[in-house]
Amino acid sequence: MPEQVPAFQIALSEVGILGKTVWVALPEGRLPFEAEVYVDLPGHVRGIHMSRIEEAVTDLFTRGFADLRQYAAELAACVLSRQKGETARVSLKGKVPVLRPGQVTAFRSADGIEISAEARARRSAGHAPEVALSIGVRLAHITACPCTQGYYRVLASPAERGFPLPTHSQRAVTALVVDDTRGAPAYVELLHCLERALHVSRDLLKRPDEAEMVLRAHRIPQFAEDAARETARAVGELLGNRLPESTSVSIQSLSYESIHTRDVGCVMRTTIGEILRRLGRGSGRKGDRRGGGRGLSSAVS
Repeated sequence: MPEQVPAFQIALSEVGILGKTVWVALPEGRLPFEAEVYVDLPGHVRGIHMSRIEEAVTDLFTRGFADLRQYAAELAACVLSRQKGETARVSLKGKVPVLRPGQVTAFRSADGIEISAEARARRSAGHAPEVALSIGVRLAHITACPCTQGYYRVLASPAERGFPLPTHSQRAVTALVVDDTRGAPAYVELLHCLERALHVSRDLLKRPDEAEMVLRAHRIPQFAEDAARETARAVGELLGNRLPESTSVSIQSLSYESIHTRDVGCVMRTTIGEILRRLGRGSGRKGDRRGGGRGLSSAVS
């Protein structure tokens, strides 16, 4: 039936499966990822062969992969070879384990961070498919509102102004996605950028660690817009000298507001070149205000 000519011959940009769990053997272990797999469909073909997508997933099950992007690329190419279209796209997201120390104590927290990968394959006559890749990390953090602090600063006595003033705080998540350039950057490097820019959440916080996190968040309060911009700054400072200026960077920050009944989101789509220009081509100023993450000082499990 999929090979039949449709009643109305017009092409479809993407057809595929989503909500599919794939198991990928990575250095961190065999981990589950939620997959979306699409191919384009020519106008003269009625449908895709969904069972052939499942066959491709099964064929890769026993293989090991050094990186999630490698799996995404292999799956996209394998799917494309079994369908009639010219392009295929594979999107993956899931969690990997990470051990992180407290900011004050030596207690480590066993957390999960969400990583993602996308492969976009295009058929190339007589050659292996051309594949474009991206890698992403999505991290939980907290923000404290600068606006309310500014109001209290007007009301506060001089003695009170030497200590962070009250404000509302909220949970937030920020996602960073960067195009692949010959296997760079690794997702751990994206994690470094997020931890440098944000007040990163942890599941295990002893009282001194908890107090330090709250204090830092109030000393350096952030809007959702600040979270996105400081993440871009960290990308430029940590990765700018290693990636081509044409490299695409996408940042999305979502703040789950605590005193409002709505949330706040912001999106930045930019390039390494634009970030570097804003930094003075990599000559970022010392002592800039940013979040207080220590960076990933422990080994990924």
